[in-house]
Amino acid sequence: MFVFNEQEIIQGCKAHDRKVQAYLYKARYSDFLKICLRYAPTYEDAEQLLNDAFYKIFTRVVQYDNAGSFEGWMKRVVINTCLDGLKTAMKRHREKIELDKTDVHDTMPSNFSDVLQQINFKELVLLIQELPTPYRAAFNLYVFEGYSHKEIAEGLQVKEGTSHWYVNQARELLKKKLSSTHVKVESYGKNGL
Repeated sequence: MFVFNEQEIIQGCKAHDRKVQAYLYKARYSDFLKICLRYAPTYEDAEQLLNDAFYKIFTRVVQYDNAGSFEGWMKRVVINTCLDGLKTAMKRHREKIELDKTDVHDTMPSNFSDVLQQINFKELVLLIQELPTPYRAAFNLYVFEGYSHKEIAEGLQVKEGTSHWYVNQARELLKKKLSSTHVKVESYGKNGL
């Protein structure tokens, strides 16, 4: 198998070199699939999102201007592809939600990461995949990608308050799911998750 450095990968992809593209696909498949699995409702959907993302990487690599890391640029393409898929799903299954501003909480407790460390990645992905599409999207962007609610609102084309609400609802649903599994929420402090 060939081994390419970052500049060779970028130049090879720009030249549509199939060997370089195959190398990049195999090298980043696992890491990028993990991202897609957090956004997709099924494994097959995640694979489709991943393939769509790689297609965009290969066809839009000419837009990469060396302003940041190539890895970061590719990750952004993967996340944006997942968001595009979620927007499509949300348009098809638009949920009408009235916000009750008094029930919105926008902070994740500091012990949430402790809970996440008690379950393995596959268990976490399965729990997240069970969340309704908008909750899953906002939760992933907020918790795993570090987006602000303003950025989430822009990405999902919703109001900022709706982003807060989605994250809160996802957190509550995950708390219920975790309490019914082998992880005891009560052991993580007064507020649980």
